[in-house]
Amino acid sequence: MRRLKYMILLVFVFISGCWDRMEMNDLAFVTGTAMDLTDDGNMLCSLQIATPSTEGGMSGGGGGSKDKFYVISAEGKSGNEIHQKLQKKSSRHLFYSHRSIVFISERLAKHGIQGVLDIFTHDPRNRLKTYIMVVKGNEGQNILQINYPLKQVPIEAVREMENSGDDLAVTLKDFFISSESEGVHPVVGVIESEIHSKDPHKQLFRLAGAGVFKDLKLSGLLDINETLGLMWMTDKLKFGRITANLPKGNGEVGMMITHADRKIITQTGHDSVQFKIQLEAQGSLVENNSGLDINEPKNLKLITKALEDASKKLVQDVIFKIQKKYKVDSVGFGQEIYKHNPEKWAFLKNQWDTRFPEADISVEVNLIIKGEGMVHSSFEKESE
Repeated sequence: MRRLKYMILLVFVFISGCWDRMEMNDLAFVTGTAMDLTDDGNMLCSLQIATPSTEGGMSGGGGGSKDKFYVISAEGKSGNEIHQKLQKKSSRHLFYSHRSIVFISERLAKHGIQGVLDIFTHDPRNRLKTYIMVVKGNEGQNILQINYPLKQVPIEAVREMENSGDDLAVTLKDFFISSESEGVHPVVGVIESEIHSKDPHKQLFRLAGAGVFKDLKLSGLLDINETLGLMWMTDKLKFGRITANLPKGNGEVGMMITHADRKIITQTGHDSVQFKIQLEAQGSLVENNSGLDINEPKNLKLITKALEDASKKLVQDVIFKIQKKYKVDSVGFGQEIYKHNPEKWAFLKNQWDTRFPEADISVEVNLIIKGEGMVHSSFEKESE
C-alpha cells in the first residue's frame, strides 16, 4: 500500500510540470526603454517591443509583420504606477530580460534621475547590465521610433556601437558603482538623432560623446573628441584616432591608437593638491598629408611630437571643461587620493567640490608609432 502511494505521488510530480512557467507566446519582449520628463513634472516611460512573427516568436529576418517593433508609452509619478499603465496596454506579459538600453532625455537628466534609478534598483526584473545613455537635444521616445536599416531591432545597433571600443559604454551597474564610490562622479554615453526627414524610417542616430553627472543630475556634455580624452584618462580607451597639424603648415597627419595606458601620480601638501597624468599609447600612422618620408628618423620624430602635442592639448581641454566649467571630478582624481592616502582623503572629502576646481593638474604624453604602412609620403609629393 505504501509503495502504491509513492508511485501515485511520483506520477503527480512528473505530470504537474512547472506550474508558474510562462510560454513565449504570452511574453512581450522589451528591447529598449526611454524616460522623458513631461511639462507637469511627471515621468513618461516608453517601451520598444519586438513585434511577434506570424509563427508566434519575435520577428526575424524572413517574415513576420511589416514593422519590426512597436512602441507603447505611459505617464506617471512613480515606477509602479507607470508599469501598471504599460501592462494594461499590452495583451502579453512585459518581459525585460532582453532589454539592451535605457535612454534618458537631456531634459530629464538635467532635472535629476533619482526617480528613474529607483525604478531599476528595486525591481528584480531589470538587468544591471543594461546600457544607459542620454539623448542629446531630443526626447528619448523619439530614438525608439527610429527604424535603423541594418538591424531587425534598431536598439541592437546602438548596443553594438557602444561595444565598438572607441565609444563610451556604461551600464546601470557601472553608473551605480560610480555614484556610490569615493572621489569620482558617473559618466554616461550620449546619443543624438540625425534628422534628414520627418519620416522615422529615413532617420538615423549616432553616438555623440559623453554626459557628466553630479548628484544624479546632468552637469554637461562632452563631444566625441573630448570623450576620447576622458576615456584615455580613465583607462577605458581601447582604440581611437588622433589628428595633428605639423609646424609651419607642412600638412596633417593622423594616428590610429591600438593600445593606450595611463598613470596618475598624486602629490598632496598641507594646502595644495597636485596631479600628474602620464599618458602612453601605441598605434600606426594612417594618414600623412605632409609629404614627409617617415623612413627618415627626424621626420618620424617630428610627426610623433606633433601628435603628442595634439593629444596633450586635447586632454588639457577636457580637464579645463570638467574642472573649471562643470566642476565635476569625472576622472576620479579624488578616488586616487582615497586609494593611496585615505587619511588625506578623509580630510579633503567634504571640501572636494571646492578643492578640485583649484587642483594643479599637469599632463605628459608619450606616443609610439609602429607599422607606418603605405603612408610614407603623400602621392602628390611622390609624383613631383
